[in-house]
Amino acid sequence: MANSVAKAGADGPDDAGRRDFLYLATGAVGVAGVAAVAWPLIDQLNPAADTLALASIEYDLTKIALGSEVTIAWRKQPVFIRHRTPDEIARARADDHAPMKDPATDESRVKPGHAEWLIILASCTHLGCVPTFKGGDYGGWACPCHGSVYDTSGRIRKGPAPKNLYLFPYTFLSDTKVKLG
Repeated sequence: MANSVAKAGADGPDDAGRRDFLYLATGAVGVAGVAAVAWPLIDQLNPAADTLALASIEYDLTKIALGSEVTIAWRKQPVFIRHRTPDEIARARADDHAPMKDPATDESRVKPGHAEWLIILASCTHLGCVPTFKGGDYGGWACPCHGSVYDTSGRIRKGPAPKNLYLFPYTFLSDTKVKLG
């Protein structure tokens, strides 16, 4: 019996305080360890800094001559900006009621008052190839991989592509400057 009393005395208030401190210290180290592991996992969900800079870009349209186009990269995707001639616009509008897989008027594919500018995503709607200009029977783009042919308004006219070239979101800041994205 004396033995059990001595043991109980050795496990007194000083030992209880040390045990509480060890519990708190172990818990704090555990929380810090979980935070150290979780932070990189949570942080990698944020958008990359290089893509935030390209959320929208401005482009000076005076660099594009009448009848030509430029291909620019936006978020690693090619975008065509075409400065269409009056003849290209007339041909596109003459075909507004032609049979098409994805019917659309030329006027619905450009901004009002800016019919000479066509801004589209430069990716074939079949398998994502980049079409080339002045290919096919309609004076527009043609996909060299699978033969899809688009007119001067970016509408699918023949081939396996199911949809028109996608319109790209943009706004005119002035007559010579456009904001993409």
